[in-house]
Amino acid sequence: MSKNPTVLIKGARILGGDTTDLLLRDGIIAEMGPGVQSPGARNIDADGLVALPGLVDLHTHLREPGREDAETVSSGTRAAALGGFTAVHAMANTDPVADTAGVVEQVWRLGREAGHADVRPVGAVTVGLAGERMAEIGAMADSAAGVRVFSDDGHCVSDAVLMRRALEYVKAFDGVVAQHAQEPRLTEGAQMNESRLSGQLGLRGWPCVAEESIIARDVLLAAHVGSRLHICHLSTKGSVEIVRLAKARGLPVTAEVTPHHLLLTEELVATYDARYKVNPPLRSADDVAAVREGLADGTIDIVATDHAPHPVEDKECEWDAAAFGMLGLETALSVVQHTMVDTGLLDWAGVADRMSLAPARIGRCDTGPSAQGRPLAVGEPANVVLIDPAATRTIDSAASASLSRNNPFEGMKLPGGVVATFLRGRPTVENGALA
Repeated sequence: MSKNPTVLIKGARILGGDTTDLLLRDGIIAEMGPGVQSPGARNIDADGLVALPGLVDLHTHLREPGREDAETVSSGTRAAALGGFTAVHAMANTDPVADTAGVVEQVWRLGREAGHADVRPVGAVTVGLAGERMAEIGAMADSAAGVRVFSDDGHCVSDAVLMRRALEYVKAFDGVVAQHAQEPRLTEGAQMNESRLSGQLGLRGWPCVAEESIIARDVLLAAHVGSRLHICHLSTKGSVEIVRLAKARGLPVTAEVTPHHLLLTEELVATYDARYKVNPPLRSADDVAAVREGLADGTIDIVATDHAPHPVEDKECEWDAAAFGMLGLETALSVVQHTMVDTGLLDWAGVADRMSLAPARIGRCDTGPSAQGRPLAVGEPANVVLIDPAATRTIDSAASASLSRNNPFEGMKLPGGVVATFLRGRPTVENGALA
């Protein structure tokens, strides 16, 4: 098969609406409409399938360099392609940390070599994620990787002076600081959501205010500086309310929610199964309802996976010793269909916005020759995912493309399935399997 074959997708439902044909040629959408013909093109029967722009994840942990036992750029982007993603933003908590131009360029080149999805490195805010002095933000922005998102994810930038300086610095090139909102003094030794259940289980509680207080502080800092702030993995009802107020004031604040915070609750922790140990922790049913509502009404801008692979020995152990984190790339779209589409909270156009257009816009990867998160239209890059909304599947982590198996949805029956993914017209997934 040629690198960029001409592909004619017949009868797809664009954003879940009317059926049409899409001709993918030379990396772009060359024609759209009913009855498109292209002699010699490879035809794909998309009857009953929904076509969306290729998904973009603003929050992925690929672990390379340094923890290739948990994930590599190649294995992580294979999982991304199977989940319908054509671009991922790789977080900086690697070893060495992605806090220099050299490391972010290494990650970027590994993504190009793998070829399963575009890899956009996220630069660290502080050297070594230590929260003490600012990293080489300008050098990373000017590097070949063109970094525009900066985050110490896994750690909070708890020093208000450092956070202010970072916001001021990225403003010069329209970057964004993505904050892991966790007040460290309020979460020392915390293991799960602070609630009646945490007391019953004998696990130290993680109060919602530890997240909410940092978000409130940073919203005020962003307003003072006039710079863009993004909130990672928002998880509480109070956090939704703070972001809603910030947006009502017209502040440049965006936020994300993970698939697991849209579906899973703290009740699962009662099993002491470390697959359910995550940062921020699984919250109450009221919090889950609030983040779904926030995603539906646009208070929360995007869904981001926070795909966090860990080797078996870091998860199959006692709860206190287990690592925080869950897999998410291959199941994200199914969870969103289950929690948002099948419940009537979002339509497929809304999914395209929350999982493709908006994350690309926030990450500033929606322009240029390798643009992502563009609408399905003639002349746009042929980044396309075809999904079967009528399909159902039982999640089996053993079948994952990831090197890790810490999937919180293991054994669950979820709707939908990715049938095909195209990266600039080249199939990376066909018939639900890697191309």
